[in-house]
Amino acid sequence: MSPSKREREYARRRHEKWLARQAEIRAQRRRRRVIAGSALAGLALVAVVLVVVQQTGDDDATLAGPSPEVSQPATTETPLAEESTPPAVPAPDPALAEGRTWTGTLATTVGALSVELDGAAAPQAVASFVTLAREGFFDGTSCHRLTTTQADGIAVLQCGDPTGTGTGGPDWRFGPIENAPADDVYPAGTVAMARQGGDAGSMGSQFFLVYEDSTIPADAAGGYTVFGRITEGLDVLRAVADAGIAEGTAQTPATEVTIEGVEVQ
Repeated sequence: MSPSKREREYARRRHEKWLARQAEIRAQRRRRRVIAGSALAGLALVAVVLVVVQQTGDDDATLAGPSPEVSQPATTETPLAEESTPPAVPAPDPALAEGRTWTGTLATTVGALSVELDGAAAPQAVASFVTLAREGFFDGTSCHRLTTTQADGIAVLQCGDPTGTGTGGPDWRFGPIENAPADDVYPAGTVAMARQGGDAGSMGSQFFLVYEDSTIPADAAGGYTVFGRITEGLDVLRAVADAGIAEGTAQTPATEVTIEGVEVQ
């Protein structure tokens, strides 16, 4: 075998091993999400027995009713700060955002949303979101939390949790906060990262979509990472908001919204 053929053969084998490893990593992540979802569901059941729960989707450790710090939609990322073990893998390299504007489409069961992602202003958040989108992480996930100006003072739909409980996420967490508005105003169409209250390093996969101009006060950790905006489909969000909250719940949308897929480029 000539040297060039031998090198191509080695390269082919390395690529096959890399593909096999990536498939193994994805399988492990799926298993972890299933296990984590089951464990968190059990914890939530215990919390329901111990306290009178106001279903907010917030991720405070007790899952009790809202408090001033955790009543905002962006504080409802996963409760990893309460876990004894660190995330399994590091967050994607911010360089993957390429410092550029990305375009994408969120296909949902109620309609499509076109978005632009700002890889220059929020490189870590965009690198994470793009990585998850390309892995199909968001496929089949629900938008589990709807807040309204009348009831909550803010107008957002929160998505990106594979468990649909407000407590799920990927194998990594990241921070610090990027590109938060200095005046705490999040205009209609804003796409921003959710996180745990008071923890700037707790961002993962959950994000919120603002459908009306909203003032969301910063907490002890600061504001919330704005990493994109909706360019088309805001009417889809507003239709979900107009349908209101499901009967017997505090913040579950009456109209079920499931992300069918996310394309980014």
